[in-house]
Amino acid sequence: MKKAALFLFIAVATTTLYSCGNSEPKNEGNPFTTEDVKGTTTAAAANGEAIYKRVCASCHMAGGDGIANVYPPLAKSDYLANRENTIKQVIKGSSGEMVVNGKTYNNAMPPQQLNDDEVAAVLTYVYTSMGNSGAPVTAAEVAAVRAKG
Repeated sequence: MKKAALFLFIAVATTTLYSCGNSEPKNEGNPFTTEDVKGTTTAAAANGEAIYKRVCASCHMAGGDGIANVYPPLAKSDYLANRENTIKQVIKGSSGEMVVNGKTYNNAMPPQQLNDDEVAAVLTYVYTSMGNSGAPVTAAEVAAVRAKG
């Protein structure tokens, strides 16, 4: 009986330790990169949704509605029309006034510490949900904006 209990304890402990790894997204071996999706956004958007919940939702809210007079909405957002500015906003951050859907916001957004695949995935999620109808963003687009400095 003691051996069975010890075996059960070791099995549970091993499973628990194995499943409690770092939950941060990694680029190496990540099956959810936008480059792998090739025309479909299901996997990229799913990964993007997870990134959005972790990085963006605290300011822009879970549904992308933002907070009136503080953080602009991403849902049904006219700001997304300029893809380069949108990508730049995520990778470089910004401060000062911006107009979104006819309303002025004056706040700061820090640059997000995301790699090109992660930026592409989160923006693909934003562009293809929340009442938006934009095309998926690729890691190549993000890299091009990042290279411009």
